[in-house]
Amino acid sequence: MPIRATTLERPHVVNHLSGHSLRLVDRVQNRHLKLELPNMPFPRGAAPTWRLFAQLDESRRMQGRMLDVLGFGPRETPSRVVLREPGLTLKAYGDTARAGPAVLLVPAPIKRAYIWDLAPGASVVQQCLAYEARTYLAQWEEPPENFGLNDYAARLLLDCADAIRAETTEEKIFLFGHSLGGLLAAIFAALHPARLRGLVTVASPLHFEFTPQAGVLGPVIAQFSRWGLLDAEAGNLPGSLLSLASFMASPQAFGHERLLDWLRSARDYAAFKNCIRVERWALDELPLARELVRDIAERLYRDDGFLGGTLELDHRAAAARQVVSPLLIVADPHCPIVPPQAILPFMQAAAQSTNRCSRMKAMSAWRCATSAC
Repeated sequence: MPIRATTLERPHVVNHLSGHSLRLVDRVQNRHLKLELPNMPFPRGAAPTWRLFAQLDESRRMQGRMLDVLGFGPRETPSRVVLREPGLTLKAYGDTARAGPAVLLVPAPIKRAYIWDLAPGASVVQQCLAYEARTYLAQWEEPPENFGLNDYAARLLLDCADAIRAETTEEKIFLFGHSLGGLLAAIFAALHPARLRGLVTVASPLHFEFTPQAGVLGPVIAQFSRWGLLDAEAGNLPGSLLSLASFMASPQAFGHERLLDWLRSARDYAAFKNCIRVERWALDELPLARELVRDIAERLYRDDGFLGGTLELDHRAAAARQVVSPLLIVADPHCPIVPPQAILPFMQAAAQSTNRCSRMKAMSAWRCATSAC
């Protein structure tokens, strides 16, 4: 059963970021957190604070390596490298000469890709292989800071599709994307509809607003943008900064529920080990390309360009209504990070460009996801 939020009445939690108070009112109302954030600029030349987050990244990665020594690291499926270029390693699994469909797994460019292949029994990669799919994984690497949506959603995913075609002769592939990876996959589906057999997104935001109704990250991103955080220092954004923003947005999802996961898995050692492996993955911070974060804040959250049809990548329009491939959306209707309002407008736009059957499949997939949660 899903964890249901209750109303919490607690004092304000006050954090200090470079001398500026960031007040977070920890009250859950209608499953959304109310944020009280002062409208003040983030100080330019904030190198000490920036270095602190970078050091925190390394500290968290070190904790992860300690868990590796204790036997709680990932147990990944053997793979081979098909393509390597800045920001990307494309990995293949099993015998790609088999007759099954070609599947490309697209993780979020946040933390590391092995969440798709955590351990035997907790591996999407192994599930795909069990169904005879020719399985590939786009493993994002530390990027140059000028990598934006055009690089991730257009150029790099197209390079992956071309490399898969060269190996398998498959012109069309299935794209499976999780979180921000699902958004990148959906944008690619809009740019290159002839290259897809189907699109699956899991907990992926596909419509953006600076309001809690479309996800509690929106108000935090809006405030960070007003602070001028993206221009505070050169270089990529430390992953720990996003971890902090996520916790600020939803202490329930990124704190309380994770603790409950630990407690619920304590009686089953195998489940407990996988729970620790997930925590180990959460410690494996990957810096985010500054340009990608700027694109998300401005071209998606501010302009909602994907849904509105104003997003242009690689000299092509990328609009939700251009997604015409078979579509399956998996989501938790109670999730405060990616609530229904972050998905349903996209489904309606995509359904308008397809036939009635496709629209019914999309709505049926949503009903299945909601009834299963």
